[in-house]
Amino acid sequence: MKVLVTGATGYLAGHCVAELLTHGYSVRGTVRDLRTADIAHLSALAAQTDGELDFVEADLTDDSGWSEAVEGCVYVWHVASPFPTSVPKDEDEVIRPAVEGTLRVLRAARSSGSVRRVVLTSSGAAVHHGHDDDRIFTENDWTDLSKAGPYAKSKTLAEKAAWDFARESGLELVVLNPSTVLGPILNADVNTSVELIRRIMQGTLPFLPRISWDIVDVRDLARLHRLAMETPSAAGNRYIAAGQFMWAHEMASVLADHYRPRGYRIGTGTMPYWLMWVVSRFDPSSRLALTFWGRMDRSSAAKAEKELGWTSRPPSEAVLDTAASMIELGVVPRR
Repeated sequence: MKVLVTGATGYLAGHCVAELLTHGYSVRGTVRDLRTADIAHLSALAAQTDGELDFVEADLTDDSGWSEAVEGCVYVWHVASPFPTSVPKDEDEVIRPAVEGTLRVLRAARSSGSVRRVVLTSSGAAVHHGHDDDRIFTENDWTDLSKAGPYAKSKTLAEKAAWDFARESGLELVVLNPSTVLGPILNADVNTSVELIRRIMQGTLPFLPRISWDIVDVRDLARLHRLAMETPSAAGNRYIAAGQFMWAHEMASVLADHYRPRGYRIGTGTMPYWLMWVVSRFDPSSRLALTFWGRMDRSSAAKAEKELGWTSRPPSEAVLDTAASMIELGVVPRR
C-alpha cells in the first residue's frame, strides 16, 4: 500500500517516511521543487530498507500537482505546515497557507477514489494556547483564538477546517496534536523546533529563557502516525502526543552533564525577563520565545496510550539524541 507524506523533506516528515519504509509501505513524498529539494537522505533510507519511494512536486499554495500526488495512494499523512522562526508581521503569512493547504490536500484525497484515511499533523498549539490556568490539557480542549499568536491560530484554524471538511464530505480523518518535537535530525537543515538545542550546544546561550515544554521524540511521533493510520477505531479522533515536561535550563543541564567533559561550553543559568526582553528587540527568534515566557502548558497523552498502545521515550533521551545527530552531521562542531 502506498502512503503520501506531504512536505517529505521536513524534519518530522523525514522520520515519517522512515517509519513507513521500515514497516513495508511504499511512500510518495511531496516537495515544492524537485530541482532544489534535498532528498538524498530519504533516498538513502529507501535503499537501506529496499523500500519504494518516489516524489512529486506539489505546493500548499497552489492547486497543481495534488491530484497526481494522491493518485494510487491508500493513505495520506498531511505533515507539511509553515513553522515560523519569528513572529510574522502579517499573521496571514502563516494562517493562509496552513488552512488553504490543508483543504487542498483533503480535497485531493476525497477526489482520488483510492484514499481510505487521512492522518493530519496538527499541534499542541491548537489545544492549549490562550488559557491561563494550570490544568492538564486533553483532546477536549481548544486554543482560544482571541488570545493566540499567529502560529497557534494557523494550526487551530487549519485543524478546525479539516474537521469541518471531513464531516461534510465523509472523509475518514485522524488528527495528531504533538507537543514540542525533539530527537535526531536526518540532514543538516535545522528546523525551528530543534534550534534551541543547536544554540545551547554552540555555546551562544549562556543563560536560558524561562520557557518550558512537554517534549515528544520525533521517532515516537512518527510511530504514532502509523498507529493512527493502522488502527480502525482511531477514525474521527484527536490524539495528543506529549511526553514529560522540561524547562529550558533542565534541557541544558542534561546536555552539560554529557558534553561539558568533551569540551562543550554549555550554559545552564536562567535568563531574567528584563534581559530576555532586551535581547528580543534585536533577535527575532527571542521575540517569539518571549511569548512563551513562564508558561507551563502541560498535556496528557493518556488517550493515545490507552487507545493506540503508544508510548513516548524520556525527554532526556530526545534531547541528547538531537545533539548527537547535530554533531554527526556537522551542524555543531565536533570537540
